[in-house]
Amino acid sequence: MAGYRGHLAGATVFYGVYLAGLALVYSVDQAYLRLSDAELVAYPVALFGLCLMFGLWPDVDTNSKGQNLFYSIFFVADVALIGTRQFEEAAYLGLFCILPALGKHRGWTHTLWAMLLIPSPLLVLPYVLTPDRPLSGLPFYGAAVVGYFSHLVLDGLIVPIPGRRRSGWR
Repeated sequence: MAGYRGHLAGATVFYGVYLAGLALVYSVDQAYLRLSDAELVAYPVALFGLCLMFGLWPDVDTNSKGQNLFYSIFFVADVALIGTRQFEEAAYLGLFCILPALGKHRGWTHTLWAMLLIPSPLLVLPYVLTPDRPLSGLPFYGAAVVGYFSHLVLDGLIVPIPGRRRSGWR
């Protein structure tokens, strides 16, 4: 089982492959020409950040660096929601935050369906918020799934690693 540094290194390697694939797709139809210079830098950086974060996400169900990172983000977001009197949204965020604690380590957070479902707001929200560009979230969703996938691979849950127990896999 990789520690947080191993998961960050793995997510970095997987991101490199993902970015190369995106570069190929964008170069085929020259979609990169529609991006400004700032976007050509900001998008890869944002995608890399998402990939790293989701490379740590599955361990949010146990005391880990990933849990510390995400609960810090959730806390700041919840305080901001309460401060702006968006109490219903703050309550939903709080409900979402306790879900990983309800399972065991390497439980539902270490599954393929969670890998596809947890980052899905990155895919769905652009359909709601920017209907003129409904697929704008696809690269971000892809980066999150790639990071999540890297975690599952390094934990030996996709391809068995000899001598490693596969507990929690479904």
